[in-house]
Amino acid sequence: MNPVKFALVGTGGIAHSYAVAFQNNPHAQLVAVADVRKDAADAFGAKYGVPAFGSHTDLGNAEVVIVCTPPNTHTSITLDLLRRGLHVLCEKPFTLTSADARKMQHEARKADRLLTMGSKFRYVADVVKAKQLVAGGEIGEVILFENAFTSRVDMTARWNSIPEVSGGGVLIDNGTHSVDVIRYFLGPLAEVHAVEGLRVQAIPVEDTARLFVRSEAGVMGSIDLSWSINKELDWYVNVYGSRGTIQVGWKQSRMKLHGGEWTVFGNGYDKVQAFTAQVTNVAKAVRGEEALLITADDAIASVEVIEAAYRSMRAAPWTGVEHIPLTPTPPPVRLTDAVREVVRG
Repeated sequence: MNPVKFALVGTGGIAHSYAVAFQNNPHAQLVAVADVRKDAADAFGAKYGVPAFGSHTDLGNAEVVIVCTPPNTHTSITLDLLRRGLHVLCEKPFTLTSADARKMQHEARKADRLLTMGSKFRYVADVVKAKQLVAGGEIGEVILFENAFTSRVDMTARWNSIPEVSGGGVLIDNGTHSVDVIRYFLGPLAEVHAVEGLRVQAIPVEDTARLFVRSEAGVMGSIDLSWSINKELDWYVNVYGSRGTIQVGWKQSRMKLHGGEWTVFGNGYDKVQAFTAQVTNVAKAVRGEEALLITADDAIASVEVIEAAYRSMRAAPWTGVEHIPLTPTPPPVRLTDAVREVVRG
């Protein structure tokens, strides 16, 4: 069977990650690239050997389009592509509002086209294996989930820190990955509480944040996000269960049951593997060979959780601590000579 034909819209860093995923991929083929900056499209096309265009309205014989443009353009471009009869993989964050996300889903259903969100961590082999271990009850009932995506990155000159373009800061940017991963393990989320950390960089959006979530099943989770600190953790996912613990790491992933030893089950984060797996999943879904791992419903849910997190962050969620002063100890009574005489008498 011939590979499914893909096109890329946008030629930023994430587009290059996708382009590598098509190399030696029997299921998917990159056939076009487009960017409003035609010179950038030409350079990208020359590098990867595909035709280059100056608009997403001209993509040759592509069947699926990967939207890699800034988030504030996702809705308009995706709607237009769906109306043209193309399947769409839209990078995260999916949209800036859940209302726009639902418009995209409605158009996909109307056009009978597939719509999914780019979220690479769901496709990391170690994450998939960890999910299987959790679902199989290997560590018992899940009690607590932890995730951290923290790294020092200068965001002062990047569109990710322009709220009109990105929709916010590290919460919507890295946090979308976190929300998608935590939903993958725990299912739908019922509650979220978000707190902004000390703002370090000279940008108009949050650069450090912490989220606390509770799933509909009652499992607690915490998420640490930052562009300004690096926690230098070996593990970006920790799942604590009633029988043991699973740790998914950058270089290794492992599991330990209570009272036992650590057992390694994965070799860590492989970016090329993750992007290749996502492209392959979409290609097979277009052919009807397998289901999308990330559905449009999943994409909408991620937007809804991020929206709720921003509402929480802006609602001054801290509860003040009431400091009750201690009753002072009375000073000792000093006896004068006259009083001593009376006491002795």
